[in-house]
Amino acid sequence: MIYYMAMIGLAAFAVSGVMAAGKKDMDIFSVVLLGMVTALGGGTIRDVVIDVNPVFWIADLSYFWVALAASVIAFFMIRLITHLSRLLLYLDAFGLALFTVLATEKTITMGFARPVAVLMGLATGIAGGMIRDVLTHRQTLLLSREFYATPALLGAILFAALDFLFPAHGYHQIYGTILIFGLRAAAIQWGLYYPRWLMLK
Repeated sequence: MIYYMAMIGLAAFAVSGVMAAGKKDMDIFSVVLLGMVTALGGGTIRDVVIDVNPVFWIADLSYFWVALAASVIAFFMIRLITHLSRLLLYLDAFGLALFTVLATEKTITMGFARPVAVLMGLATGIAGGMIRDVLTHRQTLLLSREFYATPALLGAILFAALDFLFPAHGYHQIYGTILIFGLRAAAIQWGLYYPRWLMLK
């Protein structure tokens, strides 16, 4: 079940990349490439850093094909997708939550320290979106007032802490995912941002 849910989140990431590219009047190759980079970039960076060989989408090409198909479909259905942009924000939030937690768990399973696992979880969740924003010359969510990276960080910390304190308990993934998605969904629903005074020197 988690595997198929991850595919949904991956597709949502790809579509968000296509939507960003569409506003820059790019051709289909550039748009699809950006969608795939958005979907696969975070996990690729994680696997390179922690020396996983081969990286996840080479080991299982289903991730590649889902990202490619979602990007191509989104390119041809961009007008319809634009009307569903709010739904896609929630799907993106779900992808952020799931990939952050799964990456944190994967890194711990490989024997890395939990602080490293938290950072790898965070990188997996947000790096694809950061690459998307850099390539489309948009302000990255990480460097804006958007309440985006902090939920991922808190969820990764929660998972790592629960895994350390209660290693035999089997629901840490669920708790971490719910925390991230809940915080991000609240930010989308009620327009939550960091207070401006926190951004001042």
